[in-house]
Amino acid sequence: MNNNFPGFIDLSLHLSTICTTINRTILHNKQISMSLSLQKLNNRKVAVIGSGISGLISSWLLRDQAEVSLFEAEARCGGHSNTARVEDTYGELSIDTGFMVFNRPNYPLLSKFFEELGVETYPTDMSFSVCLDGGKLEYAGNSLNSLFAQRKNIIRPSFLGMLRDILKFNASVKKLMRDPKLGNVSLQQFLDDNSLGSQFKTNYLYPMAGAIWSCPPKKIADFPALSFVKFFNNHGLVNIFNRPEWYTVKNGSKSYVERVTKDLGSSVNRSCRVSGVRRGVDKIEICFEDKRNLFFDEVIFACHTDEILKILQNPSKEEVSLLQSVPYQSNKAFLHRDEKVMPESKKVWSSWNYSARKTSLENSEVSVTYWMNSLQQLNTSNNYFVSLNPIKMPKDSLIESEYQYHHPVFNSQSNSLQDKLKKVQGKEKIWFCGAWTGYGFHEDGIRSGVAVARALGLKNKWEKEFEESSSLHKIETSKIGAAA
Repeated sequence: MNNNFPGFIDLSLHLSTICTTINRTILHNKQISMSLSLQKLNNRKVAVIGSGISGLISSWLLRDQAEVSLFEAEARCGGHSNTARVEDTYGELSIDTGFMVFNRPNYPLLSKFFEELGVETYPTDMSFSVCLDGGKLEYAGNSLNSLFAQRKNIIRPSFLGMLRDILKFNASVKKLMRDPKLGNVSLQQFLDDNSLGSQFKTNYLYPMAGAIWSCPPKKIADFPALSFVKFFNNHGLVNIFNRPEWYTVKNGSKSYVERVTKDLGSSVNRSCRVSGVRRGVDKIEICFEDKRNLFFDEVIFACHTDEILKILQNPSKEEVSLLQSVPYQSNKAFLHRDEKVMPESKKVWSSWNYSARKTSLENSEVSVTYWMNSLQQLNTSNNYFVSLNPIKMPKDSLIESEYQYHHPVFNSQSNSLQDKLKKVQGKEKIWFCGAWTGYGFHEDGIRSGVAVARALGLKNKWEKEFEESSSLHKIETSKIGAAA
């Protein structure tokens, strides 16, 4: 027995050596496979059309894994991230005119992105006011003094009824979210079914939602009820206390856009308008207005749905159904210094100020004025405002600049958006991303761009934040949407 013992040890050593060799071979083969996979990915040419947050993030994430080309029709990148430079008596000011604010709980990916870029942010004020019928009704939720800035509202039954319904709505939201019928109705039907009065709708909920989505109240009424209620709950809009703290970007949103485009370098193509995208057997052909044609392995559409429909040749029925389910609304914005667009009572002045000519759902456009001194803590004693579709046009001499923005409008068809997107995403090397794939906000835009980058091979990047964002920001599926 003892004579055999050394042989047993030798056998064990041989087996150990063999196992080690096998493991090393497996590991080596895996490394070769990963290397070949990465090399294959690096050899792919990826075109990204549109340089809003979705186009920027997908290009930025894939820049080291593929040959990325970002095409932007305008002379500047950023989409709604548009910061104006204003020469003020106190020096140059950077004032945002599109994307302005975010909060950390509801914007986990955007927060992580800013952190990684080293973009500085600071807390801001998110107060809200309503001014209707030329000042016949004015109030703000900042304090009791601003709520009852018009003292007659203390004894006005309609105003007190509105406050009662606000408390009723806020208190019942979590219960309402569990109602199985909620996913099958519009917001207006849901409000009527729950006996929430017309004053609550036209003087509070629709104005607030219209300001949030830059959308006319009449179209807000068609918004999917479940998605709307979930959004209000997630963003703490139904809480009297413990609302999330909001932030804005130091020196304006151009700060992050400039940082990203610097990282992307020569892959960014400005003033480069795409006129057509045609699928081929092996490649995708992109035609430009300057008559150039280029070929790519993958194409990421990071622009608006109506823009995609204009340039994507021979789209499938499923693609048309997806893109038509979220139309876009055009809104005119003015950066100006005219205080006459604000509520008559300065007690009511807030960061966000909604106004309407009459308390009905027939308003053709939403009208909101952002008080930028409050939102961005501007270092000046002069007041600056950004007015979206102003009812009172600012005085010409007080207008600094003007812009045309387009915002997604959600309706019953939007309910099945996620299901429709899954059916077409990546088919024949065509990908779709944009804020329109969620609620229409910056977090939706960045999440959709990250999702496409992940599908194209990006690994181990912001996993926790992606899951958090996905659970917070999505349009719910419903039977109405599926049947539409």
